Amino acid sequence: VVESGTYQGTIKEVEPEKTEIYVTTDDDKTLELYFTENTSLTRNGSEVEFSELKEGQKVEVEVEKVGQRLDPVSVKIME
Repeated sequence: VVESGTYQGTIKEVEPEKTEIYVTTDDDKTLELYFTENTSLTRNGSEVEFSELKEGQKVEVEVEKVGQRLDPVSVKIME
C-alpha cells in the first residue's frame, strides 16, 4: 500500500461490477482502487462515466490512505 498522494500509471485491469481498477504506477507498484461515491472521474476536464475506463489507458490518480485501504479521490484519464 502506498501513501496518500498523486500517482501516474497505466490501467492494468478494470472490474466494472465492483467499480474497481488496478493501476500499475510508473515505478511498478500496483494500486487496487475501489471507487466510492465521492471519487471524481474526468477526461479533458469533464466528468465521465466509469465505463470510459479501459485497460492500457494512462491515468493520474489521487489516493487517500484509509487504514490498509486506498480510496481514489480523483482519477484523470490522460489520453
